Amino acid sequence: MAKICDFCGRVPQTSFKRSHSNIATKRRQNINLQIIRTGGEKLRICTRCKKKLRKK
Repeated sequence: MAKICDFCGRVPQTSFKRSHSNIATKRRQNINLQIIRTGGEKLRICTRCKKKLRKK
């Protein structure tokens, strides 16, 4: 499964991991996906969207 938010379409970002000698290696920053159930359907949404839905 892809790590994509079903609500807003957010995707993981790439960043650099820095070692003690300052060598940069690429790494992936995944988003915090939560599985919620709405109307008998499972949705994988990020915590930012979950917060928006809770405020509505």
